[in-house]
Amino acid sequence: MVAAASGSVGGNPVIIIGGGQAAVQLCLALRKQKVATPILMLSEEAEYPYHRPPLSKSFLSGETDEEKLAMRPVSFYETKDVQVKLNTVVSAIDTVKQTVATESAEFTYEALVVATGARPRPLPLDSAYIDDGHLLDGVHLLRDVQHSRAIKSALEEASNVVVIGAGFIGLEFASVASAMAKNVTVFDTADRVMARAVSPDISSWFEQTHRANNISIRLGDSVREIIGDEKVTRVIASSGEELDCDLLVVGIGVLPNVELAAAAGIDCDNGIVVNKYCETSVANVYAIGDCSYHPNSFYSNKMIRLESVQNATDQARVAAGCIAGDKKPYHAVPWFWSDQGEHSLQMAGLSDAADQFVRRAGATDDNFSVFHFSAAKLQSVDSVNSPRDHMLARKLIAEQVSPTPEQAADPEFDLKSLLP
Repeated sequence: MVAAASGSVGGNPVIIIGGGQAAVQLCLALRKQKVATPILMLSEEAEYPYHRPPLSKSFLSGETDEEKLAMRPVSFYETKDVQVKLNTVVSAIDTVKQTVATESAEFTYEALVVATGARPRPLPLDSAYIDDGHLLDGVHLLRDVQHSRAIKSALEEASNVVVIGAGFIGLEFASVASAMAKNVTVFDTADRVMARAVSPDISSWFEQTHRANNISIRLGDSVREIIGDEKVTRVIASSGEELDCDLLVVGIGVLPNVELAAAAGIDCDNGIVVNKYCETSVANVYAIGDCSYHPNSFYSNKMIRLESVQNATDQARVAAGCIAGDKKPYHAVPWFWSDQGEHSLQMAGLSDAADQFVRRAGATDDNFSVFHFSAAKLQSVDSVNSPRDHMLARKLIAEQVSPTPEQAADPEFDLKSLLP
């Protein structure tokens, strides 16, 4: 536990490795907990922390500018006694000496919070890269603001856009490119879009919607080869078909950044392993956000890794409480969202154990929810343009109240009446 405002403050700071959503929320939560210890944020990025969700949507379309991406003004960090070191790569953690090392310095911590996030899964295709290991010009990943800037610039001149991956990022980007009158083709080896995240009904609806917006979707298919000397000009599908392409965006998932923690002897497995208090296997070291692999109390303490703003925020509060001596467990219903063109998809809970799917109609065909059940118990809800259903779903799961499948399917039944 570090010193609170009413006590004496030691010389060593709380150190945060990472400069994303989780890092900023931790700073806010620590100060709300009246922790007066200095905070040192070490970020590899060149930018002060910014919002990532707009990068695949409104930033590309021009609706969100660079200024609005910033999570907080620079003055916020000065006011909160947070020292931010940008362009700073942490090379090692010594959990015995309680230090972190960079290329030019070593820092001693009172508590260490690893918020290193995740990186795009690389495309396993040799033709995507030039000799020095860099992506061929015109081939892009999409994770940080530099990626998004490059894609935004390329979109101005591009005509034929190919997307590899029909997940959230791929479809969000495809929607933007299609709205700009680009010729868009999306490839995915799965048999439906967003297959790992949503029900078949939701997949089918979004596939039809995107096709209606002139997005070509190739399921059960992949890009076999990328053609181009200095810049991509064509791609060859697994079927042998060739497509013109002057912009290719890869969205095939992410990998958690665990290498630094693993090298320090901290337990890792599909992320940095933490308990319900966000504590790692090493004293005074916590992990939060996209890099953490944690138990969820709503799903029998199943170990999960969540890539969401919600999870980063909730875990930051838990870790801050532990550091301040106000120890409370992580207890949050997972929820996510994806805006694809004019349509909003909101998800509450985890659906991987579901064995029954029930559709609840809304006022129009573009407004509905799918309730996921396992052994007749509510597990999760996917909502299309139905924010009221989404908020009710989060409350039902939080209270561990389950409607029957029949009640969920009946739009006349008041689900709110089931809440205590």
